[in-house]
Amino acid sequence: MLIRLGYDIELENSRPQTVVTALNVHPSRRADLVEPDILQVAPNVPVSGYTDSFGNLCMRISANAGPLRLWTSTLIRDTGQPDVVDWNATQAPVDHLPPEILRFLLASRYCEVDRMSDLAWQLFGRCAPGWPCVQAICDWVHREVTFGYGFARPTKTALDVSVERCGVCRDFQHLAITFCRCMHIPARYATGYLGDIGVPAAPCPMDFSAWFEVYLSGQWWTFDARHNQPRIGRVLMATGRDAADVAMTTSFGTSWLRNFAVVTYEESDQTIRQPSAAPSGDLASV
Repeated sequence: MLIRLGYDIELENSRPQTVVTALNVHPSRRADLVEPDILQVAPNVPVSGYTDSFGNLCMRISANAGPLRLWTSTLIRDTGQPDVVDWNATQAPVDHLPPEILRFLLASRYCEVDRMSDLAWQLFGRCAPGWPCVQAICDWVHREVTFGYGFARPTKTALDVSVERCGVCRDFQHLAITFCRCMHIPARYATGYLGDIGVPAAPCPMDFSAWFEVYLSGQWWTFDARHNQPRIGRVLMATGRDAADVAMTTSFGTSWLRNFAVVTYEESDQTIRQPSAAPSGDLASV
């Protein structure tokens, strides 16, 4: 399967400032690219790439005051298979985990493990460890939390979601990640493309998506508390402790989002939906 990926984002910067992006396809999928994945920038300003501490490919842009347009279009080869499920994937004792995995058990900006441990153990303390526990967490979050773009705000944490019971996809994942960490299951946040492949097309404009990954049986596995079903065509961009580590754009100064459009579809699809500009707002609302 070939999947067309792309975005068109425009910021308005109040003054000359550095802008960092995490918009490239993740290095783990680089071998699958059929076309180059190159960040296009206008106006023509200095851009340099680097790999962050989580292994994500980031770009640092020396932006001028005024409009800054970021866009790309690329093609990637995908297996066409849904997310892998393995009910036998096991949970390792904390003292057996690789040292680099331990940070994904700790509290982070949007995941208050210390404040939610009691609730997690009340809800999931009787679950079988490993995959069954993670799935029980996804089932609970999917059932108890209502999705809606109007519920988004950039400061909403997992604890807020547990109280308010509403949010966007990143909020579903933050709550599930926090519960997993409380149950001593390493969990990390993931962001990328997820089109309507193999499912009914959503009526809203295309967007980036958030999901999460857990460390079981010595490897990372994909889970999605919002959709709560295996999906086809996920294309990873970045992973981190939570959304704070993988913001699509980070401006070191004041900027406003003026345009935001995303496309992700199977290339052979003859009924391609055209991207629509999303309302101005915070990029972290995914």
